[in-house]
Amino acid sequence: MSKAIRNLIIFTVVAVACGFVGIALDRLPPPQDTMQGLGALVWLTAPLATILLLRTFGGDGWKDFGLGLYLKTGWRWYLAALLITPLVTLVTLGVASVFGVVTFGGFATQGFGAFLPAFGVGLTTVMVKNIFEEFTWRGYLTPRFEAIKLHPYVSALLTGFIWAGWHVPYYLYFLNRETFVERTSLGVWEFILITFVVFPLIALTFGELRLLSKSVWPGWLMHNIANAVSLALISGNFIGLSRNFAGAIFSPGTEGVFISLLMSLVGVALYQARKNQAAILPRTQTGILAFLRSTQK
Repeated sequence: MSKAIRNLIIFTVVAVACGFVGIALDRLPPPQDTMQGLGALVWLTAPLATILLLRTFGGDGWKDFGLGLYLKTGWRWYLAALLITPLVTLVTLGVASVFGVVTFGGFATQGFGAFLPAFGVGLTTVMVKNIFEEFTWRGYLTPRFEAIKLHPYVSALLTGFIWAGWHVPYYLYFLNRETFVERTSLGVWEFILITFVVFPLIALTFGELRLLSKSVWPGWLMHNIANAVSLALISGNFIGLSRNFAGAIFSPGTEGVFISLLMSLVGVALYQARKNQAAILPRTQTGILAFLRSTQK
């Protein structure tokens, strides 16, 4: 077994198990707020702590950690990160309105101006949490899978499964039940099963942004915006979704299958752009070398 495969297995075991370890820790004694207890802290930080150890002592190194911003060369991917979620959300809600599974009464009663502060509040609540997530999934799994030459579609599938597995204890225990019921009409296990479908779909887009930009920060930015938009729309009561399976399918939230399919199409387009970029570079280098040789004759 290679060192890279060994480290990926170690990381996966820790990522999937740490939340359940956290739940066990919360039994001694139970916290008043499950998201403020020791268990939630272990669940959130253990994957990142593991990759720091693997990079330092396990031989993975720091070359592909993705900490740099690369704004000068990667500004277009930051712009994409800003625009992707609003665009796919608008398309999703437009299609949902055609099928009559969404209403927009909240915008009529509160006004669009009230949406922006709600979006801002949602943004501030997820920014720190998403640093832990993005430097785990896109800061480790994406480049490590790339290093062992996995196809991006396979990488997205595996990343999505591990990512969803990490969320299972969150949905079962750490997330407040009232908040869960407020956000979706699905039962907990229905919701969990859907995450194993949608997370691989959206992981492709996040992963391609990471590889194109060579930085974790565009994915972090897009993750923040996606969370803040869905929180503001649903928890802020700006939209109303049918309390049935169709409403869940067209939800702009985590369980939204339709919006995740749109995101996967964006991911495919980004992958094609990266393939084209990789094909153009060798031709350009060859042309430059040929020109230099001709000038030396």
